[in-house]
Amino acid sequence: MFASIAKRYDRANTVLSAGVHHRWRRQTVRWSDARPGDSVLDCATGTGDLAIAFKTAVGSGRVVGSDFVPEMLDIARRKSSEITFDIADVTALPYPDGSFDISSIAFGIRNVHDAELAVRELARVVRSGGRVMILELGRPANRAFGLFYELYRSRVLPHVGGAVTGRKQAYEYLESSSARFPCGEDFAQIMRATGRFASVDWRPLTFGIAYLYKGVKV
Repeated sequence: MFASIAKRYDRANTVLSAGVHHRWRRQTVRWSDARPGDSVLDCATGTGDLAIAFKTAVGSGRVVGSDFVPEMLDIARRKSSEITFDIADVTALPYPDGSFDISSIAFGIRNVHDAELAVRELARVVRSGGRVMILELGRPANRAFGLFYELYRSRVLPHVGGAVTGRKQAYEYLESSSARFPCGEDFAQIMRATGRFASVDWRPLTFGIAYLYKGVKV
């Protein structure tokens, strides 16, 4: 499914979010406290936008982007030659324990078969005191705005995404997966249940359309 929309994935994201997804990624990088020289692993990197944002922050630091869709990584590699892009599954990462300062995943955790296992892997590959950053779609807490957004997500998003990419079924899946995935405190509890974090915090973005989570490894 992701391979089929790879070539028009970036355009669809920009149209469907009115460009706000770039701001969400910048907020992810800022909240991670990424510093020059840090090493970062971005999982489910897709076409590499978050990995590239991290590279801007860490400068000469090492950034690796991983994904299991080669067609997405082909586009990511064309965007940046300074980042290493690997084929990898976030539930079974091929990297040693504690090998990164930060690990991240944006709009990918809801697509794995076992979210808690993925969180464990994201934590395993960062050092003690390192940060795990997770950006994911959610549901607005405000009832009135939530009803408006639900209408957009269920009625508009699949049609517009399908028109841009030619793959309406892919965006029907993306809509349904985000609608049923836990968000806010519910997802924070999944992170805490791993026992890998000294602290887990979260914040809503754009009225709760998306949520950003930060876990600091024990």
